[in-house]
Amino acid sequence: MLFLAVFCGFLAEYQLEHKIEKDRAKELAKSFYQELRNDSITASVKIQNRLKQEAALKYLVKYFRDSSLTNVSKEFALNFLYGISFLSPSQFEPRTIMLEQLRNSGSLRYFKNEEFQVLSGDLTVAIKNIYHRQDIEGDNSFQYINPIVIKHYDYEFDGKMRKDDKSIFEVVMDYEKSNEIIPFRLNNLDKIDRKSIADILSFYSTNVVSSTRKIHIEKYREVNAKLLQLLRNQYHLK
Repeated sequence: MLFLAVFCGFLAEYQLEHKIEKDRAKELAKSFYQELRNDSITASVKIQNRLKQEAALKYLVKYFRDSSLTNVSKEFALNFLYGISFLSPSQFEPRTIMLEQLRNSGSLRYFKNEEFQVLSGDLTVAIKNIYHRQDIEGDNSFQYINPIVIKHYDYEFDGKMRKDDKSIFEVVMDYEKSNEIIPFRLNNLDKIDRKSIADILSFYSTNVVSSTRKIHIEKYREVNAKLLQLLRNQYHLK
């Protein structure tokens, strides 16, 4: 009888511990799911911003090769801004609070699904690769793009654009939608090397901006989508 009582107590404790782990896993799954879902939306926005930047760079490459630089259009000014003046709209910074909590606290043990374990590792690698690539983008921008902006950007145009408390991104979007035309004149025209600038912008577009989007952000989205689907199926999340 004593053995039976001890054994039953052990079973009850085991069942309780199993229930606690299951409830904890579901709680963590919900938080992780929300983090992944928010980042999935952010990644889509960043991809659209990158596509706009790539289109602007393509426009600038063609323009610098064979168009007049004396009287540039509103379209040129906007593409100059979207192509090489702005950096942050295309930078993707995935949230990693829940991922780091799962990994560092040992909470991954609550998730018995082997595919979940593999995908969580893949997500960590994908995020590290994105940050590494964006560091490379920053280095390329600092070394090759910033000198073009510093030498040739029209800062009088910039001053006329910044006429209220809105961010420069909001101001430029408003300007793009308006019929207003603010003159834009490239500085140091006599020092512009058309071929050199076109080559730099072409390289930056194809091998830096586009490459990060096509390879590293897309890989993140692929892993993110698989994890979302797995969590939906296993924990009935929406």
